[in-house]
Amino acid sequence: MSPGPSLTTRVVPAVVFDIRRPQRMVERSWMVTRRHPMIVFSGFFEPLFYLLSIRVGLNSLIGEIEVNGVLVSYDRFVAPGLMAASAMNGAVYDSTMNIFFKLRHSKLYDAVLSTPMSAGDVAVGEITWAVLRGALYSTAFLVTMLVLGMVDSAWSILAIPACVLIGFAFASIGMACTTYMRTWTDFEYIPSVTLPLFLFSTTFYPISQYGDWAWAVQFSPLYHGVELVRAANLGQWDNSIFGHLAVLIGLTVVGGSIAARRIERLLLT
Repeated sequence: MSPGPSLTTRVVPAVVFDIRRPQRMVERSWMVTRRHPMIVFSGFFEPLFYLLSIRVGLNSLIGEIEVNGVLVSYDRFVAPGLMAASAMNGAVYDSTMNIFFKLRHSKLYDAVLSTPMSAGDVAVGEITWAVLRGALYSTAFLVTMLVLGMVDSAWSILAIPACVLIGFAFASIGMACTTYMRTWTDFEYIPSVTLPLFLFSTTFYPISQYGDWAWAVQFSPLYHGVELVRAANLGQWDNSIFGHLAVLIGLTVVGGSIAARRIERLLLT
């Protein structure tokens, strides 16, 4: 006897089974954003300026850093971390403040649900657009690294899907958190979370430099993304990759499930 829908939906939100047209939300976001392209590219410049400043200044002062027995220049060490941070920025910006405005102020989703689209379409479509924005940042960043001669392996092309996974994880968690926010002042908590993640996720220093606090760094979602992108750029793979993938996939599933349930509750009740 097959399990009934009630048993299934204890694990998987019922709204997931009603996803049919999420691409319509992506299409709408694209049509709105193409009129204001600087809104999309704004999140790309911060990590780019960090990279250029490190290449011009700190690179010659710090010298080389050992990564899994291989010596790399400091700018080559930092670049993959900044690329992962760029993917995080794109996903977080689009899945938090933009979602909140549409949810609480413009009432866009109320209008969307008066059409044949479902709450699941809204959640998946918005998360997908946030991921596409993060992937755009990452691709542009990889091209910049290539132009500056900071790509060390043909495997670096895999940094793009790694950044897509980073985007899914942060967009899912970001959208889930946004559904609990009530006013714009709640968004002050976002930089208080993303900035420490940016600074303390082996973006600028190898994990060995954290000493007794190295274990705490591994709780950072961005750390696992940085390690994936860095491994791709250097062409160095080991079994730890599976752990990093598992963490990001797990966050994506958990965040997406919470976001879908919350969107359904907020819009349909």
